[in-house]
Amino acid sequence: MSTYKFVINEEFKNLEPFLLNIKQLFSQNAHSIHKARNELKVIEYEGLKLVVKSFKVPNLLNRYVYAHFKPSKAKKSYDNATTLLTLGINTPTPVGYIEFFEHGLLKESFFVSLMFEYDFTIREPLLDKNFTDRDTIFQTFGEFTFDLHNNSVFHKDYSPGNILIKKGLNGYIFSIVDINRMEFKDLYYDERLKNFAKLWAKDEDLIIILKAYAKSAGMNEKRAIDNGIKYSQAHKNRINFKKRLKGIEVVD
Repeated sequence: MSTYKFVINEEFKNLEPFLLNIKQLFSQNAHSIHKARNELKVIEYEGLKLVVKSFKVPNLLNRYVYAHFKPSKAKKSYDNATTLLTLGINTPTPVGYIEFFEHGLLKESFFVSLMFEYDFTIREPLLDKNFTDRDTIFQTFGEFTFDLHNNSVFHKDYSPGNILIKKGLNGYIFSIVDINRMEFKDLYYDERLKNFAKLWAKDEDLIIILKAYAKSAGMNEKRAIDNGIKYSQAHKNRINFKKRLKGIEVVD
């Protein structure tokens, strides 16, 4: 027996037919912008550009858990986006989510948001030493991250591809995505500095970010930089060790 459950943002009630037909619309659309465990596609509908995230079908145990005990990743994405916007933190506007069940177990799930027309991610200035306004971008990013933490937002996958940036008239606008793995809580000192580790930033770039963060947070600058670099290097060492075990070439 197949059933479904969905929630739609009141501002987009006219998109309910889109949500209800999402499996067919998703399979027919070829505009995939990311495909790994989950897949993202951009679909134009009723004059809007929509980003649809299709989550991988969970294993049997998690299909049961998500159906009866824990919110699905699609639901968490929608709820977290709603909370972030309430806090004044940029993330693509949530449109809705839908879950499909078979025999009482979660099978497929989708999260839909408006497309955020960004110019680049934080990855580009991290990789390109000649990128325009690198220092300004890093400083602004440090201030943005403090704003996240100061609002009790802990993004558990704070990696380069999940930090979108748009150049506005008055500076750079940051927006975060891939937000299903997120907690809302007061962050202690070490958690705040460890949150930069997944950027895989070079020390000299991380120093600029950490200086701006420490200034915003009222932290001791040297201590914040020393600890931030320590946590960053520990993360790199851990990932590189796993790669070496698998015979994969490492990048420092």
